[in-house]
Amino acid sequence: MSTRSDRRWAELARELEFTRLPELRRQAEGWRTGLTGLTSLLAVLLLLKGRDNLNDLPGWARGTAVGLLVAAFLLLITGSLLAARAAHGAPEREILLGGQTLRRWTEREVDRVRRALAWAFLCCVLGMISVVGALLVAWVTTGASAAPLVDVKTGTGTVCGELILVNRQQLTISMEQDVEVSLPRTSVVSVKPAETCDAAP
Repeated sequence: MSTRSDRRWAELARELEFTRLPELRRQAEGWRTGLTGLTSLLAVLLLLKGRDNLNDLPGWARGTAVGLLVAAFLLLITGSLLAARAAHGAPEREILLGGQTLRRWTEREVDRVRRALAWAFLCCVLGMISVVGALLVAWVTTGASAAPLVDVKTGTGTVCGELILVNRQQLTISMEQDVEVSLPRTSVVSVKPAETCDAAP
């Protein structure tokens, strides 16, 4: 029984030389399908949800998140193309009829498919890391966003700072060095959004 088992394993090992390429092609086909799905999903999310989610971010965070998402999209597309190359091969200009020639071509093609799959896997991992990085930038920045800046014009001048509180009695803003100023509503002439308080008098 043990001898027959060993003989069968030896036969399978010899046959493995002839089945490596088809097995790798099937594996690459699975990777190609998965990467294509991820790329399509990312494209849909960018088109449908990306704009309204990123508009509320500060400029640097919006630029970082968009850059990471573009990098992820390009990486996933590259991975899909590499997996497609591994799954279907490249067009050959000649038909290999000789046994040794076919054997050498198969060995080279197995190496090419393995390299393409390794690069496709790396592109997939880096693409997903880029997506997660973009989400983290969006979440962390949105959670830590500052209060809006306003220019408040009163009868005696203009005050600029972050809007903290507005009610019927007063308007409170936070100025530089965390100094809070409360202004009676009766003294407020106008309130306007401000990009920066550097030029405020």
